Amino acid sequence: MHMRRTSRPSRSLRRSGVLLASAALLISACSSGSSTTTAASTSAVLTALPRATPTALSPYYEQKLNWRSCGVPGFECATMKAPRDYAKPGEGDVRLAVSRKKATGPGKPLGSLLVNPGGPGGSAIGYLQAYAGIGYPAEVRARYDMVAVDPRGVARSEPVECLTGREMDAYTQTDTTPDDGRETDQLVGAFKKFAEGCGAHSPELLRHVSTVEAARDMDILRAVLGDKKLNYVGASYGTFLGATYAGLYPDRAGRLVLDGALDPSLTARKLNEEQTAGFETAFQSFAKDCVRHSDCPLGDAGTSPDQVGRNLKAFFQQLDKTPIPAGDADGRKLGEALATTGVIAAMYDETAWPQLRDALTSAMKQNDGAGLLALSDSYYERDADGQYANLMSANAAVNCLDLPAAFSGPDQVQESLPAFEKASPVFGEGLAWASLNCAYWPVKNTGEPHRIEAKGAAPILVVGTTRDPATPYPWAQSLASQLSSGTLLTYVGDGHTAYGRGSSCIDSTINRYLLQGTPPQKGKRCS
Repeated sequence: MHMRRTSRPSRSLRRSGVLLASAALLISACSSGSSTTTAASTSAVLTALPRATPTALSPYYEQKLNWRSCGVPGFECATMKAPRDYAKPGEGDVRLAVSRKKATGPGKPLGSLLVNPGGPGGSAIGYLQAYAGIGYPAEVRARYDMVAVDPRGVARSEPVECLTGREMDAYTQTDTTPDDGRETDQLVGAFKKFAEGCGAHSPELLRHVSTVEAARDMDILRAVLGDKKLNYVGASYGTFLGATYAGLYPDRAGRLVLDGALDPSLTARKLNEEQTAGFETAFQSFAKDCVRHSDCPLGDAGTSPDQVGRNLKAFFQQLDKTPIPAGDADGRKLGEALATTGVIAAMYDETAWPQLRDALTSAMKQNDGAGLLALSDSYYERDADGQYANLMSANAAVNCLDLPAAFSGPDQVQESLPAFEKASPVFGEGLAWASLNCAYWPVKNTGEPHRIEAKGAAPILVVGTTRDPATPYPWAQSLASQLSSGTLLTYVGDGHTAYGRGSSCIDSTINRYLLQGTPPQKGKRCS
């Protein structure tokens, strides 16, 4: 069962990343597929906070971090405090996990570079220690202390918890293409149980995991680290977090790279519908590539992408009726829901396409669902012991707080099905129903769609990939145009986000900006 997440699935699919928001996939995760800029749907603008630090927040801004070894060579860890409720700073704290790797030299130090891989719900510390702190370009790591904080509610920072591993297994297998009233009731019941679990396990925290609060936490961290301005690389949902920081603190925004941008001006329904179209764009690209290979189980060289999609949809419908064995130690079979998630997981990174062809071949030709199940498990961050990272719990918690629910009930989903199925004949129905999850959330949203202008901020670099599945290219166009100092850098290609994915043009342009503060010329495109 998807929720809108926006970041690359981690572990078996390349390095890391996470995804979109309020329901359907994600940043997840979670595109419009058109080449025109997405029109902003609101006139509301995020208002900057006062420059002076309120007296009640001074203890947080003046705290000293106690750095210690954290068992990963070269990295230090610490715990930072932030107010649980910024409106009532004296009524309890949240403890936030922080990690860093000091600049290696040579060259003049440039302070800290904070990184976030997206989600919401992705562990920034996991991303730092497994990738950014060792895999970012050497010249960047030479001059920046590489830093990450897991946002409130995420991973090591007082994680939101909702369901047990066994309950998550049942949840992720729930049919998201209900055929009748009984199956619709089962899906609604699954969403309600998930929401009730979150409310029961994390009742206080659940009200205070918004993106605005996480951005305010980042300003405390900036101050505690001794940086006058925040330098930052955010991917996927991390772009919303970084843009929110710039909107709240434009005078403290340093060099910000927003890669795989989210459009903050859109409603949850519009985000989910456009992301659905983004997955269709990515699938069409996969389909064209698949039929060029002799091992493509969805067609041959003469098969059109649309027919490839119909063939896959027919396979999903077959699994809906009769799930197949998957060699799973916990007895799970591969049904339509898990198979769809497995395919979607591979859309994030074109290097996973061969793995997807193999997995589909095994499932369609040999009645073996293990490959698709493995892809699905990577998406949900489920380990071999049947335990889940808190990615999906945090994903829903943040998204359902940041925006009003996409739908209020099944009737609204039914009305929207034609639009979603037009956006994606393959994924539209499932992603429309997945967008219902926030309807039953136990706490009311505190955010609304808004534009982010960040007037007075230094140049901000927004990066968009033309066939990005999870954060469609028009979102990057829209965010860059909203930001008063935004510059759009375009990657003509496949996959989710662009930095560090093989384009020397993209990497050198971003590196120059991080090291010199110089954004590219307007309209720069790379491939």
